[in-house]
Amino acid sequence: MKWFVKEGSIVREIWGKADTILFIFAGASAEFAVNKAVDWLYFTGKLPADPLGRLFSTVTYARKIVFAQHDDAVRAINQIAAIHKEVENKRGAQIPDWAYRDVLFMLIDYSIRSFELLERKLSTGEKAEIFDVFNRVGLGMGIRGLPATFEEWEVMRREHLLENLAKSNYSIDLYKQYKKHLGLGRYHLLKQVQAQITPATVNELLALGGGPVIGIILPLYQALRKIRLQNLLRNLILPEAYKPQILSLDAI
Repeated sequence: MKWFVKEGSIVREIWGKADTILFIFAGASAEFAVNKAVDWLYFTGKLPADPLGRLFSTVTYARKIVFAQHDDAVRAINQIAAIHKEVENKRGAQIPDWAYRDVLFMLIDYSIRSFELLERKLSTGEKAEIFDVFNRVGLGMGIRGLPATFEEWEVMRREHLLENLAKSNYSIDLYKQYKKHLGLGRYHLLKQVQAQITPATVNELLALGGGPVIGIILPLYQALRKIRLQNLLRNLILPEAYKPQILSLDAI
């Protein structure tokens, strides 16, 4: 049996835990809001109507690919490409290549940042492995201009963060939708996580600050994980509508 991601891979470890996936989601939800191509996410109307569901679907699709057999992963990648092509046809325009790369780069970067925030520092080899997996997803989708190595990706990621982000009316509206769908308490907790995990450019555009509250909560959360009681805290912060879906992401 051939897997898209080999068994024992650091990528499987990262994407096999609901905790890390939630942090990946938190980071991506911030960066999506200030990406210059966010209007594409508004085009279908699905993002403002259900921002949590729409953005969470991105990370759950990625997770399915990580744990899929090779041929199933290829079919899923082709399906993602077809969905985007349909949106382009409806709008009569093409999603910029840099916008496709940005989403892929987010999955790589926030995979690294989430694991390091919750677990430990990753080696250069492990980071390169994360890059390789998602780069293969991008190649399968036919995304042009992808870097060939992790070192090239690091350079391109820095360039993208400088060139492709801006705060806009879409950014402001999207955060209003986050607040509406999460409720005030969970909304502020989301922003605390985002403050800890996002690159400086994203943090500055959204004025997220330092996230002092999550800095206090994280050690408690990590202690609860050691005695397998993390669900007690997690259940308090998860929206009821998404709780079963999120908790089911624990694979290891």
